[in-house]
Amino acid sequence: MSRIVVATIAGSDPSGGAGLQTDLRVFSLLGAYGQTVITALTVQNSLGVKRWQAVTPDLVKDQLVALFEDLPPLAIKTGMLANAEIIREVAQGLREYKPMLIIDPVMVAKSGDPLLKKDAEDALVKELLPLATVITPNIPEAEHILGEKITDIPNALEKLKKLGPQAVIIKGGHLSGENATDYLLHEDKVYTFSSPRVEGRVGHGTGCTFSAALTVFLAQGKKLPEAVKLAKDFVFLGLLGAKASPLGKGVSPLDHLVHFERLKEAPHILKELEEAAAYFCSYPVRPLIPEVQTNLGYALPFAHKQEEVAAFPGRIVAFGQGAHPVGCPRFGASRHIANVILAAGKFNHEIRAAMNIRFREEFLEKAQKMGFTVGEFSRADEPREIKEKEGSTLSWGVTEICKKLGFVPDFIADRGEVGKEPMIRILGKDPFEVVKKALKLLEGG
Repeated sequence: MSRIVVATIAGSDPSGGAGLQTDLRVFSLLGAYGQTVITALTVQNSLGVKRWQAVTPDLVKDQLVALFEDLPPLAIKTGMLANAEIIREVAQGLREYKPMLIIDPVMVAKSGDPLLKKDAEDALVKELLPLATVITPNIPEAEHILGEKITDIPNALEKLKKLGPQAVIIKGGHLSGENATDYLLHEDKVYTFSSPRVEGRVGHGTGCTFSAALTVFLAQGKKLPEAVKLAKDFVFLGLLGAKASPLGKGVSPLDHLVHFERLKEAPHILKELEEAAAYFCSYPVRPLIPEVQTNLGYALPFAHKQEEVAAFPGRIVAFGQGAHPVGCPRFGASRHIANVILAAGKFNHEIRAAMNIRFREEFLEKAQKMGFTVGEFSRADEPREIKEKEGSTLSWGVTEICKKLGFVPDFIADRGEVGKEPMIRILGKDPFEVVKKALKLLEGG
């Protein structure tokens, strides 16, 4: 197997939250062989940057030469470049070697501490930006480079592109709004990429993570718009992981290992679905099976796409007095059950499994008597724009119930409408929890 080789020219963060340590972690997680050129040693952690010292320019140059004489990287990203002398040495080397170049114009740390000396800003703009495949400033960095306040992002993109890079990304995390939106100017077209904003004291190393992921995806041959979307998704999941389990006492770095956990957990999810379905079908469950049959789904941690939820492609169908799963579980097999899980997961990331069963009033009454929480939505209350959008009803209904209750209930009742069978959906942390809740409804019956 031929490995894709990429490199980072950046400062060292001993806490591992940013800098070349983060870059290497991202490179490895995405399947690339990572190399480094160290520009500075920093003393920092999640609480801030305490001090830093640049490496001598000739040592930076020699590191870069060493990479290209032995194992030339296909793509290189730059982070902290420290001073003008280092920038000039890097630019000279990159003009000679001509790799794909992703420039993250690191000027200030997440904590607000400066990471680039004043005299280096002109060198960055004049020497390095014209060599870039793409640059990835956030709003403050873009304003710093342009020397003006940004009020019109498409105009700012154009001005930055005139400085020489082939493409420009302005990251919009510093803007207000429910979503964090990034903007890409590529081949005279502006693209936007949005993800829900992750609130809280998280985000140390966000820029490093994004540019490192972008570097790998471009080195893999992906087109720039696709690479930006994938890099943004990668950052979003890392932020969700950090919010769920913060690292450090200050601004938590992203939890990159959530990506490793998802890779590791995928086969276990499929196995657990099979086992839970077999357990469910070992009982006389025919009274629980609706006319449209049943399905059971289980999502990856922090899932946000239908393809990240596994279910049975042929559903679980009535069979005599019991039921039987049709086919083996796979990811992306059920849009309906995925929409239920994804909507619930936005309120509680631990809720990763769901199942649909037949609607009966006695089931709801029995569930409440046993101490389960029950919510209900009416399709009559569904806004017209939601109803007209195919596949949106379940997401809307689950969201409305969770907003109203302030939590994700065990059971959600949907009384249906003309052409739509009434249904009960059961939610839980894993498929066995969901199946056991369903089987409870048969007790004493």
